[in-house]
Amino acid sequence: MIVDKIVKRNIPLKNKKPNIDIPVGKWIKCDECKEILYKETVRNNLNICPYCGHYFRMHIDRRLELIIDEGTYNKFDLNLDTSNPLELEDYPKKIKTLREKTGLEEAVACGTGKINGEKVVICIMDSGFLMGSMGIVVGEKITYAIEQAIEQKLPLIIFSVSGGARMQEGIISLMQMAKTTAALTKLDEAGLLYISVLTDPTYGGVTASFASLGDIILAEPKAMIGFAGQRVIEQTIGESLPEGFQTAEFLLEHGFIDKIVERENLKDTIYDLILMHK
Repeated sequence: MIVDKIVKRNIPLKNKKPNIDIPVGKWIKCDECKEILYKETVRNNLNICPYCGHYFRMHIDRRLELIIDEGTYNKFDLNLDTSNPLELEDYPKKIKTLREKTGLEEAVACGTGKINGEKVVICIMDSGFLMGSMGIVVGEKITYAIEQAIEQKLPLIIFSVSGGARMQEGIISLMQMAKTTAALTKLDEAGLLYISVLTDPTYGGVTASFASLGDIILAEPKAMIGFAGQRVIEQTIGESLPEGFQTAEFLLEHGFIDKIVERENLKDTIYDLILMHK
């Protein structure tokens, strides 16, 4: 047979590295269409895949660039440090590493700024910091922001992205649900506008508290929103759930959110809502 006549030969490679000029860390893979994309191209396209329209998650700084007028953002400086109530050995190390990696102090940034000239109090969460989990500092920062909105009589805007409460801080992390909810009750009594914007993903205690309490609830396309994952819910209730029941599109159809807004239109949509309720 011809196959039997094939002789394997070991061809020595020259001790020379191939001349491939690909900058490290300049590329990203789309989770949806699997295309390899140049990061700067994605950034210039509002962090959206130019091929399939998949929404990438956004760093707090990038979100501020898109929503807040340039030069108008003033961060609330509360000088809070993340505590370790359960005295976990690795938790402080993980927080330190994340701060160095993301350039963030915690999973949320809060402050004042202007949207097309209209002053607001804004909070933006970041999935890159422990999946945007809500611990003591996150709860305190959001509560303080709500109180500042009441004191300054300003609209409140919160962009949520979270995996839920921060279990590294135990029961105290769950108490932030009650704290933020109580603060929002005072905001409502003051007759002030609260717009909640749900991004992918918004889960757990954040969904079960301030993220779902907006006077108006917006969401980005295809954002996953819920309390627990599909498998956990199905195991708990013993029933199958409809396909895509936690997507923004499904929740809009069933009245949980008010509108799905494309990323390019978010700033103007929020601005229009502020004017309508001014």
